[in-house]
Amino acid sequence: MDTTEKTISVKSLFADFTAITKARLAVSVVFSSMAGYLLGFSDANPFSWVTFILLGIGGYCMVGASNVFNQIIEKDLDSLMDRTKNRPVPSGKISVKNAFWLGCLLTVLGIGILYAINPKTAMFGAISIFLYTSVYTPLKTKTPLAVFVGAFPGAIPYMLGWVAATNNFGIEAGTLFMIQFFWQFPHFWAIGWFLYDDYKKAGFFMLPTRKKDKKTALYTILYTVWLILASLLPVTGFTGELKLSYVSAAVVLLVGVWMLIYAIKLYKKMDGPAARKLMLVSVSYISLLQVIYVIDKFIR
Repeated sequence: MDTTEKTISVKSLFADFTAITKARLAVSVVFSSMAGYLLGFSDANPFSWVTFILLGIGGYCMVGASNVFNQIIEKDLDSLMDRTKNRPVPSGKISVKNAFWLGCLLTVLGIGILYAINPKTAMFGAISIFLYTSVYTPLKTKTPLAVFVGAFPGAIPYMLGWVAATNNFGIEAGTLFMIQFFWQFPHFWAIGWFLYDDYKKAGFFMLPTRKKDKKTALYTILYTVWLILASLLPVTGFTGELKLSYVSAAVVLLVGVWMLIYAIKLYKKMDGPAARKLMLVSVSYISLLQVIYVIDKFIR
């Protein structure tokens, strides 16, 4: 094999690895964990580059393992949908056997690395993998409540960083969990709306009413409101060491209203483009929120 063939082979393996672990999603999850860590460290729990890096690597392995097992379980269903049929497992680029061993390896590495930070971080990482693969994934074809169940592992990363920094799960970590928990609903309902027809091919009904109707759009608005309220809790002073200044709270409110406007637009327009815009805004929203929280800590 010449150098060119080796290069192509390495590129192909890397492309398959990033696809099966859903690298873009995994990186966004790692970003949440690292934001949580930056919020959690203090004089009592000094910043550690080693812990910070371990959290990033362990977090990626954790999310990657969940995504690998998800794609194994949904292999036949993924092959029915346009957006997923070219994934490594349904397309045959990676066999189920090899994907399984990769998932096991990532699980062991992820939990092991997070355990090196502290046992609580490893425990929450393991819970996340279990809920995502063993509860959320099987429920997706059975009930719209799958989104509710999936919101639990989806909300763990933000607070995982705090637990990694402090070795403690208290009101602070719980607040970070609650923020990302409420965010899951408008985000995934927006996805379920604009991908409704594709999901329908595989028997996935992600919307709360199973339909693209006014009630679903209203739920999206209501959960966005709950998200905004949860994001403002730290300004009240009732969330322990997790605090937010009045100026930053005002910015958080503005960003929340920005997302709420797009939720209202979905209610008014009731179409795929409006749902897609809400999804994109929701992704920007959660990243901006985390950046605002971190910046506030360092300038307060």
